Amino acid sequence: MVKLKIEKLVDGGQGIAHENDYTYFIWNALPGEEVEAEIINKRKGIYECLAVNFVKPSPHRIKPNEDHFLSCSAWAMMDIDYENEMKKEAANETYRRIGGISVGAGLAPAKKGQPQGLPLQIETNNVESGYRNKMEFSFVEGVDEKISLAFFKRGQKVRIPIESCELATDAINDTAKKILDWVNSTSLTMRNMKALIVRSNMKGETVAGLFIKDKLTFDNYPMLDKKFIGFNLYYSTHKSPASVITEVLYQKGQDFLIEEIAGKQFKYGINSFFQVNIPVFEMALKDISDSIRENSQNSSNSRIIDFYSGVGAIGLSIGANQLVESNMEAVSFAQENIGLNKIGNCEATLSPAEKALDYIEKDKTIIFDPPRAGLHDKVLDRLIEVTPKKIIYLSCNIATQARDISILKDKYDIKFMKLYNFFPRTPHIEALVVLELTK
Repeated sequence: MVKLKIEKLVDGGQGIAHENDYTYFIWNALPGEEVEAEIINKRKGIYECLAVNFVKPSPHRIKPNEDHFLSCSAWAMMDIDYENEMKKEAANETYRRIGGISVGAGLAPAKKGQPQGLPLQIETNNVESGYRNKMEFSFVEGVDEKISLAFFKRGQKVRIPIESCELATDAINDTAKKILDWVNSTSLTMRNMKALIVRSNMKGETVAGLFIKDKLTFDNYPMLDKKFIGFNLYYSTHKSPASVITEVLYQKGQDFLIEEIAGKQFKYGINSFFQVNIPVFEMALKDISDSIRENSQNSSNSRIIDFYSGVGAIGLSIGANQLVESNMEAVSFAQENIGLNKIGNCEATLSPAEKALDYIEKDKTIIFDPPRAGLHDKVLDRLIEVTPKKIIYLSCNIATQARDISILKDKYDIKFMKLYNFFPRTPHIEALVVLELTK
């Protein structure tokens, strides 16, 4: 046990402290607190810790609703207003440190690539729980030898049993319990179990995929109903990550859901990338749409290309003409969604972004919503070479977004920046930046 004074929160969600030339990253800690922390990992003078006793607690500390909160909602120990302030502060620091961009209160004198005007805002719908429409559960054997749903203990490989998760929709928790009851009625043991994915839509419909390590069949399977509309049993080889499908063992009902976003229908699968907080996503979508409408002259001069497009949730909502996506299943769903919404002037292409550079042209508006790694070097090189008129960049990783903007800002002005609390009670944050070619 080590006694520490927390200096601030860092990117990733931990508190940071320094003591005797060592650096400590502490979960369950808030700025200004004095804590006693348990060391859970260490490497080369850096320690990862968990605060367990609070000698001087923060006035913003609250009691989490769940004992397992560190596994799924690591910021549930602070009040929501403070959470939003911490996210703004972390974003400001990241943009400044990595991107060389001054934002927020007390803006530096305007320079090329720097936004002007109001402090950095964070958009939220003030819903703190029940917002996640996808959950992935692990399993653990309980004291009664029954199998339980589980999460991994923060920073460790130890599984801890859970009954439900307050971040998930009620529909997901209900369906997960039904499947768990079925698992415990069969011959399945912990040796067989891998993972359970449950997804829900805004109607409360759910589909689920259970991943096991062996090719097994059963006399009966979970019963479907009006809300639980699809169950899929997958064999997943022990050589693969937990949620990779090796073979479909059983399927009943649907292996997809349909969600309505901005007046359009989107079909997506159990393993598809899809936004987990639809109401807040729609807030970001409105800002994207507004930024496209600004200064648009006519449709022939405003072609929109959506890279890393997934099933088309952004591109098809705002009138993109071209979707580019590297995942074959996502492209298949995107093509279905084009037909589902009777869109006649858009097509979806299967390609990594870095191999579809010809779509980046000077008169185009380019939309990016990349994975956490950010934009590929070849994509950045093409943007600098061709200089499309507008770049709209939504990101789930502000650090890589700031890095990419720092490369582009000599040729572009930042016209819009906003944060969105897609993931309340967690350290994660989404950010939208709109770049326009410097005139």
